[in-house]
Amino acid sequence: MLSIEGTIISIKKQFRGRIEIDQTTGLITKVGEPTGKADIVLSDEYIFPGFIDLHVHAREDESHTQDYKEDFKTAGDAATNGGVVAFAEMPNNPVPPVDDNSYDKKYLLTEKSLVPVVLYAGIGENTKILSKKVPYKVFMGKSIGDMYFKIEEELDIALKNYGGCFVSFHCEDPKIMEEHKKEKTHEDRRPVEAELRAIDIALKMIEKYNLQGKICHVSTIEGIEKIMRVKSRGIPVTVEITPHHLYFDETMFTDDLRKKLRVNPPIRQTKENRLALIKALKDGAIDYFATDHAPHTKEEKKRGISGMPHLDTYGSFTTWLMREHSFTPEDILRICSSNSANFINNFSREKYGEIKEGFIGSLTVIDMKKPNKIIESNLKTKCGWSPFEGFTFPGSPTITIVKGKVYAK
Repeated sequence: MLSIEGTIISIKKQFRGRIEIDQTTGLITKVGEPTGKADIVLSDEYIFPGFIDLHVHAREDESHTQDYKEDFKTAGDAATNGGVVAFAEMPNNPVPPVDDNSYDKKYLLTEKSLVPVVLYAGIGENTKILSKKVPYKVFMGKSIGDMYFKIEEELDIALKNYGGCFVSFHCEDPKIMEEHKKEKTHEDRRPVEAELRAIDIALKMIEKYNLQGKICHVSTIEGIEKIMRVKSRGIPVTVEITPHHLYFDETMFTDDLRKKLRVNPPIRQTKENRLALIKALKDGAIDYFATDHAPHTKEEKKRGISGMPHLDTYGSFTTWLMREHSFTPEDILRICSSNSANFINNFSREKYGEIKEGFIGSLTVIDMKKPNKIIESNLKTKCGWSPFEGFTFPGSPTITIVKGKVYAK
């Protein structure tokens, strides 16, 4: 039995309590009054239901051709380092999981991870629903990998097979990107209009085929407003936001930083747009804080590959939201724990998202009095860098508990 006492965060209140976790089953067996004699006794730290990242690219697949960037072992290490107790893995690999056989083969690889992993299955032109309940991912427009749709008609035909399923969308319209392919910068080659047009198409498909839809990494407040209008009609759609679209904007670019921050969809927005996204996240218009963790080597970034790693800094970033943008601990719980649990619990045997008897004993402890300067030697991701290197976050995740097992920094 593991016991921990401190300030527990729930949606309705903060309270000082004691949590007992059965380390055999990994489940919470009791939440009660503190005694001062727990295995771990905390003072001012916050105890959250464990943070869940719904958008990760761990890179490892059956081919093992991209293990040099990241694998499930190092992704799991980076997750616990960042206060993340579970993550969902995207399917745009050289060997994507698109059917029962390829999905099961990739799932076996996740056993290396310190944290549980849920796999998305990919949707392509000739794929079908798997026999098990899983989340699916659609790539509208070319990103990293070769599984994507070039025209709306192909996507429509494919999605007919997935009625009622959980489908997440990468929204960048390929026609608009083709029209802008000769523009000078990466940002101009993937303009705002590409995201907005693709969101329109995705929302149409979600409604047409009664999908449980999720729009990934939205970068524009106009996109959020489109999604909110559809939500108001009762259409089941949720939305993610990334740390890079919350923190960086075009006013920060230098020639060197532009390459490091290259990502799809791009960081192309104004400061006003970025601040509007932060407000939308705080106000509840955006459902999930999800990283789009995409580990590439420093050499690959210099060559112009899109994506950046974030698992190591997930928990620390939440302290920036609390300190600099007045997010409450309850706000952080909503966007990092409870909403993400509402998604991942559809595919997990354990129940995430609450500190409650019978729920998984996976917790994230945040210390707002322990600043965290991001330096390369403290990162666990195999690619070995962070866009936040040199930046000091106001607080840090000091303890990550995964099914009753303690990982302390």
